[in-house]
Amino acid sequence: MRFLFVSDSFRGSLSSAETAEYLARAAREVFGEDVISEGIPVADGGEGTLDAVWHAAGGNFIEMTVTGAAGYPVTARYLGLDRKRAVIEMAEASGLARLPREFRNPLYTSSTGTGELIKDALKRGFSDITVALGGSATNDGGMGALTALGVVFRDMQGRKLAGRGTDLAQVRDIDVSGQDPRLRDVRIRVMTDVRNPLTGPGGATMVFGAQKGGTPEMLEELENGMCNYRERIIAATGRDPDDLPGAGAAGGLGAALGVLAGGRLVSGIDTVLDLIDFEERLAGADLVITGEGCTDRQSCCGKVMQAVGERARKSGVPAVGLSGSLGAGGLEIMDHGIASVMTAVAAPMTLETALARAPELYYSAALRMFRFLRTGMAMGRKI
Repeated sequence: MRFLFVSDSFRGSLSSAETAEYLARAAREVFGEDVISEGIPVADGGEGTLDAVWHAAGGNFIEMTVTGAAGYPVTARYLGLDRKRAVIEMAEASGLARLPREFRNPLYTSSTGTGELIKDALKRGFSDITVALGGSATNDGGMGALTALGVVFRDMQGRKLAGRGTDLAQVRDIDVSGQDPRLRDVRIRVMTDVRNPLTGPGGATMVFGAQKGGTPEMLEELENGMCNYRERIIAATGRDPDDLPGAGAAGGLGAALGVLAGGRLVSGIDTVLDLIDFEERLAGADLVITGEGCTDRQSCCGKVMQAVGERARKSGVPAVGLSGSLGAGGLEIMDHGIASVMTAVAAPMTLETALARAPELYYSAALRMFRFLRTGMAMGRKI
């Protein structure tokens, strides 16, 4: 019996690697020491992507000091998979989790540090650069990152703008003539798990701005600025970023890299699965177990469970889910290769209690799931 464990992290409680450890322990308890299992930490392009790819595919971390989201220096890493391929995680340099609560103000945060990571990868000669968006503290339209790469944004008086959220409304000219020429010779993939446009009710500001510290007044100012920024991008390139699904990811960095820097926006989880050669790992597996904190309708929109389930089905390997909870539309995941879903929460409790007891609840649910599987196997032998 060979199991493959491929779960997303349970935000605020369990990492992807921890879910694999609990599943392996539960499988041994139910099936004995002869069971073979492999855990593959994964992420969908947001926080944790760097470590997930490193755990699965190896490589070397490159560490450097960059400009943090609030303007002060921070130490950030990116991953060199081999001589050609590098993986950069925006959250390392410009992430919300790295920013103390008192500095969370999307009017003044900037993605400059992420651009500095990309510039360093270019300098080192990487020709295939993947940038994982998600977990950002910024709403600057990616201006900070592009400024670090040589793009110049000017206001009505011709003055250079720093590239913060408050600068969006001031942009009158975008000069890409000084953009790092090495960008033309590299492949840039931009990983995102969202398809939000840059502006509008479903755009970067109105959907994600509040969680980055934006008040209603700030969001109105930022949205007006983002609409101006969109018009300036159209004037500079002839392309409307709102036509690009995912342009609103990471406070608009998706638009900056996808329209102005020549990057290609791709599914986060599909790219991760490609980087770790997931199909090869599926070979010989009897069952795949995946999961996430809450399985709901959004799980079918480019998330871990959907991608894992569809690839497992294509390879003829059954897949089941073990998630923290089940939300509205969660059972739709069964249309994507997931045979069934079990939840860790087994009784009414507050979210705070569930998070605090996550290891205990998850392990107990894993034991129940494997006992069900063992029972089904015993029934199958009698048919």
